[in-house]
Amino acid sequence: MLDFLGITINLKHIISPIVYIIVGIIIFKVLKRLIEKATSNKKNLKAIQKQKINTLRALIINILKYTICIFIALAILAEFGINVKSILAGLGIGTALIGLAFQDLAKDLIAGFSIITEGSYEIGDTIEIDGFMGEVVFIGLRTTRIRNYKGATKIIANHYMDNLINYSNNNSLAVVDVSIAYECKEETIEKAFNEMFAKLNGNIPHATKDLELWGVNELSDSAVVYRIVVETEPMQQFATERYLKKEIKKALDNSKIKIPYQQIEVHNGK
Repeated sequence: MLDFLGITINLKHIISPIVYIIVGIIIFKVLKRLIEKATSNKKNLKAIQKQKINTLRALIINILKYTICIFIALAILAEFGINVKSILAGLGIGTALIGLAFQDLAKDLIAGFSIITEGSYEIGDTIEIDGFMGEVVFIGLRTTRIRNYKGATKIIANHYMDNLINYSNNNSLAVVDVSIAYECKEETIEKAFNEMFAKLNGNIPHATKDLELWGVNELSDSAVVYRIVVETEPMQQFATERYLKKEIKKALDNSKIKIPYQQIEVHNGK
């Protein structure tokens, strides 16, 4: 105890808060360094995976910082004889009221954390939700942004992202239906397709397997419809289908195989 200008000063009330703050800073720096060490120097990771790790690291460090600050503040208050238990009880009531007022925000934050940790989808994935399909361009703790091929961007609260389709998790299937005139012989058609397959397999953009002829898919009014398929990288089926249609047209022309088209017969009655 010190008496300075008639004011009694308790050294413990001066030293203890300083000690608590210093200890808190040391603990924070040690734990922060451990977290950074545990989440860095990861080799052979994609850019998206590194971004996810960086997001999680920043989130954990922020939570750690605020948690240590709260404990230090409570310890200092307890040192001055303040009833910390009553404060905690008050905080509990206040938190409950705030939770009721901002329950949607809390749902968004929880859902955002879940999306980031579970990897339901990542930046660059193509997803569809409520009929809107596009590429994920941003994932935050509150919202997700999706941009479609026209450039329109949809911003969706994370707690609504529970019923979606992710097209990027698995490979896609390119499907091309080819109409052939009925008068063409089946042996000629299959020979033309086999020659085309031998030429294209291994050279098809985005294809992950060889071409397959699934056979006759439909007997239409004016043509026999054959189906050709090939597995592609996720969401690359449309580009592959366009490429295949061009190559199929070339192969059929070279083999003199007729592709029928609709014709209208006009009779001039006399």
